Amino acid sequence: MSQNKPRMQRMAPPPARGPRGGKSGRPGAARAAAKPATAADWIAGARLRTLPLAVAPVLIGVGAAKVAEGAGIWHPIRSLLCLAVAVLLQIGVNYANDYSDGIRGTDEYRVGPGRLTGSGKAAPRKVLTVALVFFGLAAVAGLILVVLTLQWWVILVGAAAIAAAWFYTGGKRPYGYYGLGELFVFVFFGLVATAGTTYMLAGVVNQESWFGAIIAGLIACAVLMVNNIRDIEPDRLARKRTLAVLLGRVASRVAFCVFLLVPFGILAVLAVFYPLAWFGMFALLAALPACVITIFARTPRELITALQLTSFTGLLVAIALGAAYAF
Repeated sequence: MSQNKPRMQRMAPPPARGPRGGKSGRPGAARAAAKPATAADWIAGARLRTLPLAVAPVLIGVGAAKVAEGAGIWHPIRSLLCLAVAVLLQIGVNYANDYSDGIRGTDEYRVGPGRLTGSGKAAPRKVLTVALVFFGLAAVAGLILVVLTLQWWVILVGAAAIAAAWFYTGGKRPYGYYGLGELFVFVFFGLVATAGTTYMLAGVVNQESWFGAIIAGLIACAVLMVNNIRDIEPDRLARKRTLAVLLGRVASRVAFCVFLLVPFGILAVLAVFYPLAWFGMFALLAALPACVITIFARTPRELITALQLTSFTGLLVAIALGAAYAF
């Protein structure tokens, strides 16, 4: 009998574990024990630090529209609707990412700020509902804008923007998991948001808008890149192949600096024709430290600081360039 004991111990089943190594036999049981999300948690889930990405292209687009239409012509209601669409869509995509990454188990490896779904503080269905509400509000604001301008074909652009927001991390094959995040961010948070704002206000898209769109898009790419640099190892474990994962630590840090600093070269060219744009160069006081921190960072906290500086850079540049165009 004594010889059978070790064999019986080896044959005993291991403790039941959750889908990502949790010590529960029931998926999500460990999460269920988390404290319910507070109002502060829901506000944090909106990721307010990313909102400058939504505001920046609208500011530039409004200024470019002023160039196209001439002095004394303003469209305050339409401008606010453009801003509402951009901000509501940004918040919606943040909650959608929270939901999609959470149910996939990606956030089990997360080293950044906690999320609602992944932490178990909020039921996935609630997070999804909030995301859909914000997408719906963005759609309503967009429809009002279309009715005011009678540009009905723009509905297709709005639908594409909502689809891009959802499929970044949602669906069976989210493009954010295949290194395409920066491309779509450049297109929708740069080109579409800026040029779209100008078009809905002025009925045309001038070269000022396109140059501003490139600036906004590249800085948005920088924000996404530094966020993904922070999560390179967790994303590898979760099989989330972001561009930062594909490039590796060194090349992705170089790419971040390129994304963030090239816009200042474009801004310098524009400043020759719109002198107030030179004030945008003060944003280098945030951009250069962000580059230094990102290159030498060793902890997630440092990269979060770089992300905040990058978002602030985008907002400062947009304010300066939008004002330069408008005045």
